Amino acid sequence: MPLRPLLATSASLVVFSAGGAIAQAPQPVERLSPVTVYGDRTDTQPGSVATLNAETIVTINADHPAEILNQLPGVNIQMNSGQEHLIALRSPVLTGGAGQGSFLILENGVPTRAPAFGNVNSLFEIHHEVADAIEIVRGPGSAKYGSNAVHGLINVILGEPETSDYFDTRLTGSTLNRYRADLTGNLSDTARLSLSLQDDAGWRDFTGVEQQKLSGSYAFEAAGWDGLAWISASNLNQETAGFLEGYKAYRDDETATNNPAPEAYRDAQWAMGAVRLSRDVGPGELTLTPFYRWQEMEFAQHFLPNGGVEENGHDAFGLQSKYEVSASDAVTLRVGADADIASGWLKETQLEPFGFFPGDTRFPVGVHYDYTVDTTVLALWGEAEWAVSDTVTILAGLRGETHDYDYTTDVPPGPNGRFLVPADREDSYDLLTPKLGAIWTPGRGTVSYYANYSRGERAPQASDLYRLQSQQGIAEADVETMDSFEIGARGEALGGTILFDVAAYHAEKDNFFFRDSDGLNVTDGSTRHTGIEGRANWLVNDAFTISGTASYAEHTYTFDRIVAAGSEIILDGNDVDTAPNWLADLRLTWHPTDAFEASLSAEYIGEYYVDPGNTQTYPGHTSAHARASYAFTETLEGFVIVRNLFDVNYADRADLAFGNNRYFPGEPLNATFGVRKRFN
Repeated sequence: MPLRPLLATSASLVVFSAGGAIAQAPQPVERLSPVTVYGDRTDTQPGSVATLNAETIVTINADHPAEILNQLPGVNIQMNSGQEHLIALRSPVLTGGAGQGSFLILENGVPTRAPAFGNVNSLFEIHHEVADAIEIVRGPGSAKYGSNAVHGLINVILGEPETSDYFDTRLTGSTLNRYRADLTGNLSDTARLSLSLQDDAGWRDFTGVEQQKLSGSYAFEAAGWDGLAWISASNLNQETAGFLEGYKAYRDDETATNNPAPEAYRDAQWAMGAVRLSRDVGPGELTLTPFYRWQEMEFAQHFLPNGGVEENGHDAFGLQSKYEVSASDAVTLRVGADADIASGWLKETQLEPFGFFPGDTRFPVGVHYDYTVDTTVLALWGEAEWAVSDTVTILAGLRGETHDYDYTTDVPPGPNGRFLVPADREDSYDLLTPKLGAIWTPGRGTVSYYANYSRGERAPQASDLYRLQSQQGIAEADVETMDSFEIGARGEALGGTILFDVAAYHAEKDNFFFRDSDGLNVTDGSTRHTGIEGRANWLVNDAFTISGTASYAEHTYTFDRIVAAGSEIILDGNDVDTAPNWLADLRLTWHPTDAFEASLSAEYIGEYYVDPGNTQTYPGHTSAHARASYAFTETLEGFVIVRNLFDVNYADRADLAFGNNRYFPGEPLNATFGVRKRFN
């Protein structure tokens, strides 16, 4: 297979879901689309979904998952320091328990974390560098997935063994002293193994990153079952830069490279393994997926003024099951039962004295929390897909699940300065998430229209329930619920040379748990989310493609909160912080010959408030990037990627916390040089 895919003359081969990808050649191995096998939705079902394919993932060559995912509408992933990040999917950028539990991260359709033990940095655990596809669902996940798919889900799909033997290498180095190797070997149609290594010196002071990722899959048949086993693991060791403090501090080149927290670090390990087994049983197909996952992490809390070190971890095992049957020519039924049993722990220790003023005893030296939580999640779900006619299909689903927590503490319960340690306790939460949608494809089927209602819910994170502050009561966190309505249209125009997808949505969220800019937990907030998103891909001619995405959204608080004089005031109608109204991405791709390709892109982040009280803003920014590649042979390609082409001073993240303006500065102008080689 040539490394440089030929530009197809048919618009149907354009990889529209990438937002800015070029046309693609057919894959050498015919198999079901991975989205159909694993995914939450397909383009024949109602709801907003976008998919990045393997060639797009390789072409973008993202050193950080934000560099590829932010090309999709409604997605805004902020890069912090090293591989750290925060996620927004049709939402504000969320932190803390909300950031951990509002987005479901999956690998081959299996959640990478147990529901109560999320991670705001969860994308650095998965092997996106060599993935076969990445699926993004915007809005609440379907009845298949339940808790934590409140605002959407990201499903990274690993490659399966193919029929031919080959060994792929991709080697890159950058002007920021960042080096990466991505290696994939395929052994006939049974085994595939991938390894990614990254060594990044860091462009800010004392910010080196070393990361290793390994994934593999094995296809087999046993006792009438078709099986696919896979493993995935990652190790991250990074020196972490703290926030720059001071109004617009990111604008000064010399200040931007400083690291005010040179002692900060993050060490994280994660692994997961699963086996997907499928066979015909009676009139339908049964699929069973047992899995196991494990993670441990230690990091310095550079983002809190009192500092400290957090250690956490959990391990879990579980089972996903699905039975799919065609009840008639028009009706397909799917039912399933899932279980996820986990044990997690967290310890927080403050090593140095801290106070905002002399005599401040709210932040005592020593252990603040040291607890273990055992969780059991059981779920039943079902959905029905009914082809009412040749042009109309209805999809309905319902999921019910229960979450049980058994918490024990190894430090004495009670208040300890600003911190509150609950006594040993048990808690339980029940979730019910319905969905109902319809899709209409009239005429010759070039455009489909859809409407969709779905509910997203999440049980509290363990940290929501047991990592309390003295101002809180015990077990104040409740099930967070969001009801979402959307309508949309997708299809092609101008004889298939333009592919488009547009959607409008409205959502209401209750029991929103978040931390305000005074560092205080809010347990019963509510918000409203309304917006419109669009993407389009225009094949101008055989050599030139224009593609882009744009979204406008309003994310607002729908409650009032006035704590005390001098504290932050939140009013009904305030914008949620870190929620730009406008997001956009535009890409021009030129492919004059089979061997050469060049592209120019621009990413726009609009203005946003940096605090819930709406007292200060970040003005937004536009960054430009360029890429060129040349295929010397069918198996050898060289490429160069230039990021921040005009060396703009901008902030990847801006916020206001504890009375201070804080920023993570964006990378300066830099170039990555790489080579791809396939050995057959």
